[in-house]
Amino acid sequence: MNGSSSSNPGKQHSYPSHVCAPNVVTTKLSDRDTYDMWKTQMLCLLESHDMLACLVSSTTMTQVAVAGFGEDQMHLSKTIYGPPAPAPQDAALDDDKEGIRVEEITEEEKKKRKEEEEKKEKAAGRLYAQTLRQNFLSVKRILNKEVVTLIDKITINGNTALHVAVSTSNNNNGFLEEMLNLATQDNQQLDMRNSEGSTLLHVAAIVGNTEAAKMLVGKNKELLYAKDNEDQTPVARALSNMHMDTYLYLSHTYFTTQDEKEGDLINDDAGGCEILVNILSSKEYGSAKSLVFDHINRFLSNIDLVVMAIAQNFPCKLNSWERTIHRYMSLDFTFSNYEFVAQLKLKFIDTIERKEANYVDTKQLLEFICSSIKSGRLSKPIHHYYNNAILEATRQNAYEVVEIIVSEFPDAIWSSNEDGHNIIQYAVINRSEKIYNLLYQMSEHKNIYRTIKDPFRNNLLHLAARLAPANKLNPISGAALQLQFELQWFKEVERFVCPLNIIQKNWIGETPQMVFTREHKDLVVDGEKWMKETAQSYTITAALITTIVFAAAITVPGGNLQDKGTPMFAKKNAFTVFAVSDTISLFSSVTSLLMFLSILTARFSEQDFLYRLPTKLIIGLTTLFVSTTAMLVAFGATLFLVFCENNSRILVPIIALTFLPITCFVTLQFSLIKDLVSSTYCRRNTFGRKSNDPFY
Repeated sequence: MNGSSSSNPGKQHSYPSHVCAPNVVTTKLSDRDTYDMWKTQMLCLLESHDMLACLVSSTTMTQVAVAGFGEDQMHLSKTIYGPPAPAPQDAALDDDKEGIRVEEITEEEKKKRKEEEEKKEKAAGRLYAQTLRQNFLSVKRILNKEVVTLIDKITINGNTALHVAVSTSNNNNGFLEEMLNLATQDNQQLDMRNSEGSTLLHVAAIVGNTEAAKMLVGKNKELLYAKDNEDQTPVARALSNMHMDTYLYLSHTYFTTQDEKEGDLINDDAGGCEILVNILSSKEYGSAKSLVFDHINRFLSNIDLVVMAIAQNFPCKLNSWERTIHRYMSLDFTFSNYEFVAQLKLKFIDTIERKEANYVDTKQLLEFICSSIKSGRLSKPIHHYYNNAILEATRQNAYEVVEIIVSEFPDAIWSSNEDGHNIIQYAVINRSEKIYNLLYQMSEHKNIYRTIKDPFRNNLLHLAARLAPANKLNPISGAALQLQFELQWFKEVERFVCPLNIIQKNWIGETPQMVFTREHKDLVVDGEKWMKETAQSYTITAALITTIVFAAAITVPGGNLQDKGTPMFAKKNAFTVFAVSDTISLFSSVTSLLMFLSILTARFSEQDFLYRLPTKLIIGLTTLFVSTTAMLVAFGATLFLVFCENNSRILVPIIALTFLPITCFVTLQFSLIKDLVSSTYCRRNTFGRKSNDPFY
């Protein structure tokens, strides 16, 4: 039997052939890249054993021939990819010698390459050290040896010498300038990156090197738009590292460069709006104003984000005493020998001036944006650009934002949230008194709100009966004062709404008073607990003072004269001070004790927290402070009478020591007394018309 089948396609049968395929088909079929080589070797194997005809039809054979596997091509393929022919013995020896020679050359090249790498590593270490020392001559000497270059990575995180120079040249930008000039002489593009994908400008932004950023942008403005491995631009890196000077410079340059590229056209620059929002969030209102004034068309498509940022971060205006200081505290001095004008500005004066400048800049910015929205050609309805912002301003109690938006867009007064509440209703819910007071600046339109109802048939008093948000209650000390705050709002809205609304029911059948009782049930319990604990702790103190000063009044200092029964020091001024102080202390401590006892026995209804209970606590704390002070004065007078023997020099330390506990008492308890007085008697002035300017 023959060892192979005939290659004649006309034969009906083929015969087996013995062959070790892996010795011939050396390519493993693992993916698309290895398929062509594997296919060629398989065709050569089948053809060499005359087995190709039994696997394919005549039509397929024709296709194989057409595809390039003719007799000549197949013969060449067999020569290249086919089974290896046995090699003569001499040829095998020659091959072994050649392999040894190649191996020797390879080892020699490896040794040489290793020496070059060690030399380059040492040069990189010297370059890094000299760059840190900012020694330009040594850096240039190392680079001239051409072992290491400016684009080679010389640190473990892939920084080049320029990365290191940018990060360490905050105080010596001359060195960096020489390094950059050296790089540009070698036609470097300054776009090299480290292993984190950071360019030179990224590093300047991270370390806050504004001067370096200016140099780099001047040489290659495209660095402004490069992103690192975390998809962050240099502008974003400067902000995340809180380097505001660098951030503001890069932001201005970013927009200026964009305008030079794209011209003065309205475009959808979401990244630019994000930069502007970050500037506003960083309280850099002047920079935001200049950016918007210079590049308004870049922001119009997403201007609602900017208006929202203004509403969230609108600065406070100066209060009355700050306005007085701002007006009168700048003093000019002229010296006799030479004339110059010097401004005496303390730190808090600078703070007041910056606060005023921020307020004015933000108002002008918002007015400019509103006028631009009004006159611009925008793709969305106008209310889209202010609706969320005016609601946020209402929540933040930024009445200036509401006034400016409503003055430009009168329909904004009817902006509503997802629950159907307009800005006045939303102001009541969020306890934004400055927005609520705009009602009193309205004309006849304010009468609408006397009877207005939301989709759940809640009138304005129902909304005032709800529990205030936590951010409004938390700053108020004590649950009792928090409940008092809620009652004051409820009473204010009750005076404004139509009398019929006081007894009207909402869709679940509750009147405003029922809603208030349900919403504030826990707060009443907490207020009662706070008030009792406070009164009980002060009751003990008042009782102790009463006991002490009563005993001191009976046993006067120095005792009494046996023949007359009158005090021994009755004719001395210090004894008069003792007598008056002890009397004041006794009666005020008794009054304080009675006030605290009346609090402990009170019934603690909701309405008691409005005036009655806070007033009792104010009287009790005030009289306790008076009794404590008078007791200490009486004690000081006793010390002077008994131990000082009319030595006036001892009077100074006695007075100093007497005022020490008084000062401690005032420091520790004055804040509570101040909060009680201001919330009970001053907060009633919170509501009402605050301006003569008309609103809607």
